Amino acid sequence: MAWEAASFYPDPAVQVLHPSFAPYRLALAAVERLATGLRWAEGPVWFGDARHLLVSDIPNNRILKWDEVTGQVSDFRRPSNYANGNTRDRQGRLVTCEHGLRRVSRTEHDGSIVTLIDRFDGKRLNSPNDIVVKSDGSIWFTDPFFGILGDYEGDRAEQELPTNVYRFDPATGAATVLESEVPGPNGLAFSPDERTLYLVASRGEPREILAYDVTDDGRIVNRRTLISASDGGTPDGFRVDEDGNLWCGWGWASRNWTA
Repeated sequence: MAWEAASFYPDPAVQVLHPSFAPYRLALAAVERLATGLRWAEGPVWFGDARHLLVSDIPNNRILKWDEVTGQVSDFRRPSNYANGNTRDRQGRLVTCEHGLRRVSRTEHDGSIVTLIDRFDGKRLNSPNDIVVKSDGSIWFTDPFFGILGDYEGDRAEQELPTNVYRFDPATGAATVLESEVPGPNGLAFSPDERTLYLVASRGEPREILAYDVTDDGRIVNRRTLISASDGGTPDGFRVDEDGNLWCGWGWASRNWTA
């Protein structure tokens, strides 16, 4: 269906599927279309201090910027090395997963871009996908092979590593494999207390959102299924609010979901 602006409030496009979520439906909030012309929008990250939103448009090889003050959309970075997931580190810098250079990069405050990690055990990463930064500064990211399967969202290449989930310490440059047995590891996020890591298995049958306990030394244990996409949908990226709710992008199904 074509998108239509809300004609009245509350916006009928926002549906509360469980009464516990009623407080999150703001009376004057609506679903707004900020931009068109993107082939594949991914990795939104909000810069509240600058009042703008960045979002990756993977096949168009660019990162776009939406300015809250002017409402204008412009190129933030083109080419973007087929950027996918984005987040901010504890110093407010942009940290990005790039399919093109098969790396995780960081944009410094002066605008320069540095490579944080592009190899593990001497082998090239596949195509880093999604990313989150823990309060201790460590960077956790997924590395499926989607960006090297063809030339649409990256460059076709041979896979050199398993589709791992990594923890990277930018202070020491050390990387650790946290998980290597998830089919298509994709979005990931921490609970508010950082004692639980949520992870999307985007090539599972059915697709799943998994949960793990996070140990004090930075490992993940006690893998379990939190949500099974029994409707045939595909969870992708998501974030967790201050109350611990997961706000999930849910592709190939009738609606997005909150759990």
